[in-house]
Amino acid sequence: MNYQPAALNGYKVRSLFKLALLFWCALVWAQQARLLVQSSPLAGYQFHAAPGVWEQLKVGDALTLVREPANPHDSNAVRVEWQGQQLGYLPRAENQVIAAELDRGTPVEARIARLRSAKNPWQRILIDVYVRL
Repeated sequence: MNYQPAALNGYKVRSLFKLALLFWCALVWAQQARLLVQSSPLAGYQFHAAPGVWEQLKVGDALTLVREPANPHDSNAVRVEWQGQQLGYLPRAENQVIAAELDRGTPVEARIARLRSAKNPWQRILIDVYVRL
């Protein structure tokens, strides 16, 4: 006799498998979910490493945001780095919220959103800043 308990018949196994797969997908999404909180131009492009690495930069590249609370020009300064090289800063008029979040230890991510060969250095690199959900 081929006996199969009700909880293990084909239909329930498939349902449990689908439920487990759905749960796994939700966990993966939760670990990768992020919220765009700011899009800003890069300030100070022409004064740092950005012109020298311009040809290597790609849209989507990860950037590192580093707080500079002792910066003599701006106590909310947030330095923008690419592969350890300083590209510039988040603009002074737009850095207060990100500075506060970095000071709180909130994980903040940044990526290159757009690259343009514009004459105006403020229009060359657009940065997207995210927080994880």
